[in-house]
Amino acid sequence: MLGDGDLLFLLPMLAAHPLAHLNAALNLTAAVLLLLGYAHIRCGREQAHRRTMLAAFGVSVAFLTSYVIYHIQEGSVKFTGAGTVRLLYFVLLGSHILLAFSVVFLVPVTVYLGLRDRRAAHRRLAHWTFPIWLYVSITGVLVYLMLYYLYPAGQS
Repeated sequence: MLGDGDLLFLLPMLAAHPLAHLNAALNLTAAVLLLLGYAHIRCGREQAHRRTMLAAFGVSVAFLTSYVIYHIQEGSVKFTGAGTVRLLYFVLLGSHILLAFSVVFLVPVTVYLGLRDRRAAHRRLAHWTFPIWLYVSITGVLVYLMLYYLYPAGQS
């Protein structure tokens, strides 16, 4: 049975566009897949690594598609936090956006090199791509939580 506190927690979910929730779910899924793919390669399971990383790539492509559609339809959501948390939010958002631009280029090249079995080049680039891609996926979820749950519009 839901209590009053549970209903208040659900209000932002009901108020936000469904694609906002889908975007967060896709970002979280990508982060989990990236960590699994990393674990696979560290254990020498190359085929499992390949499948998992291709799944992460597919999820990230789905995210980017959904994100663009969402922002074409809805525009931007205003952050309502104030003070230090506002500064923290915009530092987080700024680093997320800047690094997300690099992911758009780094990930396809890294995947291409892996699929072409150009291992040395793949490893060198993956050394940079993996942490940036993971950071972007995780901070995407954090931005979502801050916008829709911690500081939802209309509740400042």
